[in-house]
Amino acid sequence: MKSLYLGLICLLLFSTCKSDKSESRLKEIHKEPTVARKIANAHGFENWKNVFEVKFTFQVDRDTIKGKRRSWTWNPKTKNVSMVTETQTVSYTLNAIDSTSIDTDRAFINDKFWLLIPFQLVWNTSTTISEPTKAEAPISKNQLNLITLTYPNKGGYPPGDAYDIFYSDDFIIKEWVFRKGNSEEPTMATTFENYKDYKGIKIATDHKMDGGNWNLNFTEVSITLVGQK
Repeated sequence: MKSLYLGLICLLLFSTCKSDKSESRLKEIHKEPTVARKIANAHGFENWKNVFEVKFTFQVDRDTIKGKRRSWTWNPKTKNVSMVTETQTVSYTLNAIDSTSIDTDRAFINDKFWLLIPFQLVWNTSTTISEPTKAEAPISKNQLNLITLTYPNKGGYPPGDAYDIFYSDDFIIKEWVFRKGNSEEPTMATTFENYKDYKGIKIATDHKMDGGNWNLNFTEVSITLVGQK
């Protein structure tokens, strides 16, 4: 009788533990996505897993003067990257950076950051992201939602830098402010405009300063999905 009693207790405890784990799993599945994930999803993050290759050209134009161009080919699966400029061609692998590729990698990290900042909110796990609030956007003066992305003071290429990201109610980024070293004063503010859809991924191809005589832009953008190459 005693062994039967102990057996029933063990069975009850096992069932309770299993039930607790199931409830925990259900809560995890139905947990509200973070603001960062909502912004990423609004820009097509769910399609990123199918991306085989990304090509784009990064350029900054001032007034009527065309800036220097950097054209990139990037395979996120293999981590292979190639850069072509007017004077050089460099190819390297992201997990095998050495003294010959570190400058190219710095350029790639910068250009990719501008191209895919909505996804960087999810990818950069070492950063902190503030709670959302409402604020006046610096260029349009519209009332938008605001979060601040801050990098740690050590490690990586942009240590301690902060980005104030202004987005609409549909979680599309409209403007941002870059603050070097998390300074109180803005270092740069630009728009996010001329969005285009590339295989379900939304990319702002123009980033203009107030006044319109400066434009960081992307051309020759293409995305190839797995199985299409």
